[in-house]
Amino acid sequence: MVGYAFMGAAHSQGWRTVGRVFDLPLRPVLSAVCGRDGGAVRAAADRLGWAAAETDWRALIARDDVDLVDICTPGDSHAEIAVAALEAGKHVLCEKPLANTVEEAEAMAEAAERARARGQMAMVGFNYRRVPALALARRMVAEGRLGTLRHVRLTYLQDWLVDPEFPLTWRLRKDRAGSGALGDLGAHIVDLAQYLVGEPVAGVSALIETFVRERPLVDEAAGASGGLTAAGGTRRGTVTVDDAAVFTARFPSGALASFEATRFAAGRKNALRVELNGSDGSLAFDLERLNELSFHDHTEPAASSGFRRILVTEPDHPYLDAWWPPGHGLGYEHSFVHQARDLLHAIATGTPPEPSFADGLSVQRVLAAAEESAAKNSVYTTIPA
Repeated sequence: MVGYAFMGAAHSQGWRTVGRVFDLPLRPVLSAVCGRDGGAVRAAADRLGWAAAETDWRALIARDDVDLVDICTPGDSHAEIAVAALEAGKHVLCEKPLANTVEEAEAMAEAAERARARGQMAMVGFNYRRVPALALARRMVAEGRLGTLRHVRLTYLQDWLVDPEFPLTWRLRKDRAGSGALGDLGAHIVDLAQYLVGEPVAGVSALIETFVRERPLVDEAAGASGGLTAAGGTRRGTVTVDDAAVFTARFPSGALASFEATRFAAGRKNALRVELNGSDGSLAFDLERLNELSFHDHTEPAASSGFRRILVTEPDHPYLDAWWPPGHGLGYEHSFVHQARDLLHAIATGTPPEPSFADGLSVQRVLAAAEESAAKNSVYTTIPA
């Protein structure tokens, strides 16, 4: 694994746990974790359960005891590491968003396609697909329980940037992160929309905004370019990504969608919400109640119909036959266990995993179209097939 911070810890939890829960065709062995700071990465290896530590991802890829490379770094290094790992004969799991640009994502998807011909698998880490309630929602849509889809609404709201004195970390620099709330949070809800609907977004009309344009510098951002000012003795740097993005979209089938992603919604910590409305019913999901799905069957008599709660803990619900008795809920961390399980099965059976690098590229194109639309004052921007 390359990277050991928040996502590295979450992925490590998935790899450590998956073989203790599921019957697997392959057993994951946590061979080595990589980071630039030797002392910190060795401490992370001990804490997270990795057998060895490396300070150069090229050395990690060259190891004979590494068959799969898990990329948990900022977006600016995804393409280089992933392409090199695939060319070295490794399977690859790469965190979302797939890349910082469409061009990088295209190169990664092409490398993954070449690698698949050699039996290597590449998957993007859109972990929310692995929440059982959302996997159940996908099943119900595919079974036609909602009829013809009309509306898709997705929001992803956080508040960790409300304080204007929060420092200028890598997530606020376009050269490192690619974009702000659009890529960090918007990538998740774009992928979920396309997954749930079963179609790619055809075009978007967007607005994006940066509310706080300068922030205090920290060591990692000391080399950030542009717009340094002095305020109260604190060196400040320019925020080069969006703080919030709002956009509407259309699917090829005619369904309409709305998306909102922000890190400025005071009081919202990790509020991901989804609603789908169709001719025969509706589904709604709230990540803060992630073991529940709300379903309205519009074919029932109006006098007795309405939204009802589905408690997604039954053994015939997605993933749950391996877990606890009905009514005993799961949490955020379990989505990474399910992600590891699905990838291991794909590698063992030679079945291309989902979401693929091609799926990641599709999301990247939507993000780029949203930025282009916003730059053109919300002009509707079509997305190439």
